[in-house]
Amino acid sequence: MGAHLARRFVDDGSGEPDPLKMPTFPPDYGMPDRKERVMVATQQEMNDAQLTLEQRDYCAHYLIRLLKCKRDTFPNFMACKHQQHDWDYCEHQDYVKRMKEFERERRLLQRKKRREHKAAKVAKGEVIGEVGPEVAL
Repeated sequence: MGAHLARRFVDDGSGEPDPLKMPTFPPDYGMPDRKERVMVATQQEMNDAQLTLEQRDYCAHYLIRLLKCKRDTFPNFMACKHQQHDWDYCEHQDYVKRMKEFERERRLLQRKKRREHKAAKVAKGEVIGEVGPEVAL
């Protein structure tokens, strides 16, 4: 963790996405059949459960079930281990998806940078892909 932050300061940072900003490429770029993620829990359900803003993510419906189970079986805290596991697993999957999304954005930015560099060389008249006779030997 944190390697992406170090790469931004060691290199020029143009090939690294900013983790605090939205992605610059469309979500279906390269994957036309990709589905958009939807929230299962509604705004009203989250308000009723009194979830904080940090808890209102794609796993909020699992957290609502967990909090309800804890409230209903108060002294027996071990009764909700399945709901706890479901919520933890969902949070882990959400983390993995966000990291994959960051890596996808990083690779697309590097690809864009390589293509711009290649186009600039072609515009200057440099021949791309050919090796001179002194290098070939």
